[in-house]
Amino acid sequence: MKLEARFVTSASALADCPRWDRPEVAFTGRSNAGKSSLINGLVGIKGLARTSKTPGRTQLLNFFAINEQLAFVDLPGYGYARMPEAEAKKVAAMTWEYLNRRTNLIALVMVIDARRGPEREELALADATLRGGRRFLVAATKSDKLKRSERAAALARLTELSGEAILCSAVDGEGLDAIRRRLLEWSREQTPHTRVAAVTKQS
Repeated sequence: MKLEARFVTSASALADCPRWDRPEVAFTGRSNAGKSSLINGLVGIKGLARTSKTPGRTQLLNFFAINEQLAFVDLPGYGYARMPEAEAKKVAAMTWEYLNRRTNLIALVMVIDARRGPEREELALADATLRGGRRFLVAATKSDKLKRSERAAALARLTELSGEAILCSAVDGEGLDAIRRRLLEWSREQTPHTRVAAVTKQS
């Protein structure tokens, strides 16, 4: 299964986001959880989404057109981004404005290192997304680093967030087809929201 993809633009505010009818799937997660690597793996284009070993490099909303009917949005990571506090607050506010007010947004993919369990931020965001009526999926990245004996427990921890979690790896390709199928299915089923989602900013 192949996805055609191209980078469209980066935005620093909601007003700068593309004006189109495409439903959008946003990717969120802690800094260095593997968001950009996952996007590159899903579309099969190395370097389409910028990757870095330095946490916090993604500081804008990055938009990618997928096939004819969908868009991916790479959101800034959260957690331990290496940037001044004032800048970090600005990035967080931009991200939450997008999540609260972007009517094209139909689904959120939460990217979590499969070796970690969900923490406070993940639990709050998952709850807010589901209450807002949007689709939600946990992509448990870096599954190639798990021992076979660790896989079931890792998956069980993450399914508590939404009931659906997929172990995946940008290294060996595990789970990528399953994620592609799910996102394409959602894009066919749904049109962009016509109301502001009831997503509450976490404290």
